[in-house]
Amino acid sequence: MVMSEEALTRVRRYYELVDKRDVAGMVALFTPDAVYDRPGYDTFKGRAALDEFYRADRVIADGRHTLRATVCDGTTIAVQGDFEGVLKSGENVRLRFADFFEVAPDGLFSRRDTYFFAPMV
Repeated sequence: MVMSEEALTRVRRYYELVDKRDVAGMVALFTPDAVYDRPGYDTFKGRAALDEFYRADRVIADGRHTLRATVCDGTTIAVQGDFEGVLKSGENVRLRFADFFEVAPDGLFSRRDTYFFAPMV
C-alpha cells in the first residue's frame, strides 16, 4: 500500500506546528487514543497526555526541525531529521532524530515513536 500525499503533508504540518508551538493544532493531528513513545521516557497515551507534555513537561523551550528524509511503507511514515533549539535551562541543543508515525484509517496519527541520536557536531 502506498502512503497518500495527504499523510505526508500531515507529517510536514506536524513539525511546522511543533516549531510554532501550536499545541492545539499539533494534538489535533492525532487520534484520541494515540500513543507517543520515546525510549527512556514515559509513554504518553491519548491526546490529553500529549497536550500536557507539550504545554508543561517538554524540556525544549524553542527550536526548529529540519526534515532530511521521509519514507513511507504501508501505514507507517519514517522521518529522519535534525533538531536545533534551546532547552528551558537555556542550553543550546543540536541532535539528529528519527520519528515513526502510524497512520489510522481516518488519516490521523495513531502512534509516534521517537529516537534521538548523538548530538550533531
